[in-house]
Amino acid sequence: MQTNPQTNSELSFDDFKAEVLNDYKIAVTSRECSLLGRREVLTGKAKFGIFGDGKEVPQLAWAKAFKKGDWRSGYYRDQTFMMALGKLNIEQFFAGLYAHTDIEADPMSAGRQMGGHFSTHSLNDDGTWKNLTTQYNSSPDISPTAGQMPRLLGLAQASKIFRNVKGIENKTNFSINGNEVAWGTIGNASTSEGLFWETINAAGVLQVPMVMSVWDDEYGISVHAKHQTTKENISEVLKGFQRTETENGYEIIRVNGWDYPTLVEEYQKAGKLAREEHVPVLIHVQQLTQPQGHSTSGSHERYKSPERLQWESEFDCNVQMRMWMLANDMATEEELSEIEKQIKKQVREGKKAAWEAFLAPQKREQQEAVTLLGNLAESSSNKIFIEKLKTDLAAEKEPNRRMIAASTRKALRYVASETSPEKGQLQDWINNYFEIIQPKYSSDLYSEAKENATTVTEIKPTYDDKATDVDARLVLRDNFDAIFTKHPNTLIFGEDAGTIGDVNQGLEGMQDKYGEQRVADTGIREATILGQGIGMAMRGLRPIAEIQYLDYILYCLQIMSDDLVTVRYRTKGKQKAPLIVRTRGHRLEGIWHSGSQMGGLIHLLRGMYILVPRNMTKAAGFYNTLLETDEPALVIECLNGYRLKEKMPTNLGEFRTPIGLVETIKEGTDITLISYGSTLRVVEEAAKELNQVGIDAEVIDIQSLLPLDLNKDMVKSVQKTNRVLVIDEDVSGGASAYILQNLLDEQDGYKHLDSKPQTLTAKPHRPAYGTDGDYFSKPSTEDIFEKVYDMMHEVNPVNFPKLR
Repeated sequence: MQTNPQTNSELSFDDFKAEVLNDYKIAVTSRECSLLGRREVLTGKAKFGIFGDGKEVPQLAWAKAFKKGDWRSGYYRDQTFMMALGKLNIEQFFAGLYAHTDIEADPMSAGRQMGGHFSTHSLNDDGTWKNLTTQYNSSPDISPTAGQMPRLLGLAQASKIFRNVKGIENKTNFSINGNEVAWGTIGNASTSEGLFWETINAAGVLQVPMVMSVWDDEYGISVHAKHQTTKENISEVLKGFQRTETENGYEIIRVNGWDYPTLVEEYQKAGKLAREEHVPVLIHVQQLTQPQGHSTSGSHERYKSPERLQWESEFDCNVQMRMWMLANDMATEEELSEIEKQIKKQVREGKKAAWEAFLAPQKREQQEAVTLLGNLAESSSNKIFIEKLKTDLAAEKEPNRRMIAASTRKALRYVASETSPEKGQLQDWINNYFEIIQPKYSSDLYSEAKENATTVTEIKPTYDDKATDVDARLVLRDNFDAIFTKHPNTLIFGEDAGTIGDVNQGLEGMQDKYGEQRVADTGIREATILGQGIGMAMRGLRPIAEIQYLDYILYCLQIMSDDLVTVRYRTKGKQKAPLIVRTRGHRLEGIWHSGSQMGGLIHLLRGMYILVPRNMTKAAGFYNTLLETDEPALVIECLNGYRLKEKMPTNLGEFRTPIGLVETIKEGTDITLISYGSTLRVVEEAAKELNQVGIDAEVIDIQSLLPLDLNKDMVKSVQKTNRVLVIDEDVSGGASAYILQNLLDEQDGYKHLDSKPQTLTAKPHRPAYGTDGDYFSKPSTEDIFEKVYDMMHEVNPVNFPKLR
């Protein structure tokens, strides 16, 4: 008798044979999709292909151990696994290859990612959570090598949090007593990446239910393992991580990728151990093949020896499974040949259906455009040119939207000076076309729900008559205290965040009060701190990942840029990761902790909010706002502001700083000064000094760089003062240029200027150490004063004679 891995019930031999035969059908289907998918790329119907051929059999075994509620964080070879779970069929496979923009046709990403990148839907159509414990879950893949690893850590850690933290037992849509396993996959060569090692180490420290599969086919693209891994063997290198009777660590398993029965047995063991004991497991799946090479960009015959190619043909996992089935009377040669023949036909038919479904809406759009072009041609003196556009477009048997849009837009050039109903109809059609089609490629970068972070109503901090000035860190600390009480699914973690309550003691005493699971120290490993947050946020928790200093963001910037900020976009709103990243920076003296990366961040992190509060009360209000919604954000506290004095609010945990709105902190009539963060204090001081010489400056605090000034209040100020200076501690061309571009281009501020708009930024180098280093590296009060004074000198040289 055999045992059904999913139900632990015994199977008869006939039932076991039927299950094995079904597995083989899935393996053959997946292989045929890979083979035909490559041809579709080579014929030009698809742009790029990267497939899971050669990895089919171990993925069948993995699928048997994967249970509802579990999570996958894998890479672009896992198509067989998704098919085995019933989450990917033939037509969906090809729809992804063709980039079909219908989420029903391509449920993985609605055409936004290359084929081979898989995900499931965590959200209902209204943005609310599904019950994640009753479905198979896959976090959305990313292409960057090993980039899936940090997120995997967080997905696994969420189970530990759900099992051990009191107060969230009712979150049964996300976990059943922490019984869920997070399963990861990676190619053997990609284990060379630092993200792999950082994650492996962190998971071993945390002891989380993570099962990591390494698919080992001896190559990384065209480069052999001898150039990738010490000893050419990742499990051999990781021997020191093997747990013992007295020490925590990993359970390490080695298994050949063509050995179907052993694979099934080992994956069952791994899943049971991780699920029940929260022990991480590494499964090194060896002796795999890659029959078509790395991708459609190259052929493996160019870099593999004839001997290796011969071995791969013999030890192809599908071939070996077929031989095992024949040897054990699971099927006859004739039965298997007939199955293979039928599957080839099914895959061809599925491919054809997917292509026709992909083309159908574009053919309708093509016909509409051709009709409008024909009508326009008949009414135009440039008929001959428009007719050519129409004829060329109509001749396209497989039209794409670029052709349709380009042809119709070009036609308008020929009738620029003409007026006709047909021209108006075409103009209306084009405008409507973009209104309908553009969102298919651009929607869901941020939340598009009616209530999102930018719609959270401001609640100002309140104070009683006895309010005293306290160290600003205490406002943060007491507000975090209120947050942890109000939101039991909120947790914070980072370097020094736990025992000492962070380096500036904004979390003082919080670990003692709320426990080590909710207020936790971490190792020095920023990428996986960020990954912990992404994974836990995907599972319904509200993590705050603390990156100790702003410049350490660079360690995890790739994860933030490629993974966190694109989660909602690359799933077309079907997943979210509302992670709050807490850090500190701005104007500390020295190269390393001075916060001069803003220009890079605002461009690389589109998809999350970047908030730059000028003091700790504003920062606390941002945390309160963010926890009322479900979007990721980076909050940058002023590093030199923790010991400055602020009054203690009475409505801790309740007051909210609005996102996307600027604040005018001093009104004026002569010039508008715009800045943010710690530099605001320098600007305010300069404004006082300017006032002494008769220059009345208006001072605006940006507060939020992403999004920026949703109410367009900057231009309202410039309309009054007719002059503007943007002051920024970032290098020239960074955040100051971004702010100025918004003011001039998006708010049409140029209309109201009587003087050249200017910026005042830091020097192009990192700031030098010490008080003098800061003074000669970043804008000072005197720099601001003189810059404004010179602008006013140009306006009125009599009242403002040249200073120097």
